Amino acid sequence: MNLKYKIDSVSIHDYLEGELQSEIKHEYIDGQVYAMAGASTNHNRIVANILSALHAKLRKTPCEPFASDMKVQVAEDFYYPDVLVVCNHQGNDYGVTDAPILIVEVLSKATRKIDQTLKRQAYQSLESLQEYIVTEQDFVDVEICRRKNHWQSEHYFMGDELHLETIDCRIPVEMIYERVENEDVLNYLQQQASPMQNEN
Repeated sequence: MNLKYKIDSVSIHDYLEGELQSEIKHEYIDGQVYAMAGASTNHNRIVANILSALHAKLRKTPCEPFASDMKVQVAEDFYYPDVLVVCNHQGNDYGVTDAPILIVEVLSKATRKIDQTLKRQAYQSLESLQEYIVTEQDFVDVEICRRKNHWQSEHYFMGDELHLETIDCRIPVEMIYERVENEDVLNYLQQQASPMQNEN
């Protein structure tokens, strides 16, 4: 999530109708509409990598992953998670769900505070949600919080493998950060290459 600027208060109906026509996505929080700024290349790569793994796992199942065009409704607020998984989704005109079982957010300096406070609290209030995953893009750190563990944090790094228990999907952290350009990824790739170079 990257909030750019605020628009005057509007009704939920007007917000949803407006999103159908708008070229810019907006989130709706406490009656206010916030435009979302564009995402970085690293952000988009992480989202694409996670989405690819989820698509492969969930083929021919009642659950499906969505990218950031699907809105999540929490009470009277609406958010655009970076990635979410919904089971037995019944399509609607506004692209809204209130029953995700898994949500992923990719953090940035601009979004870290709201993603880790307001949105985290909102998502965790959803009875359907079982796992909340927060991924850094400027360095390697994947955090998983699970309902069954009272939302306690577990952190994963290069060389580790995530197990998304809700859908029984295993994803190596290295796969999540494939093609991502940051110092942690570069150092890891250099370390992986060193033994091969020594053998030659």
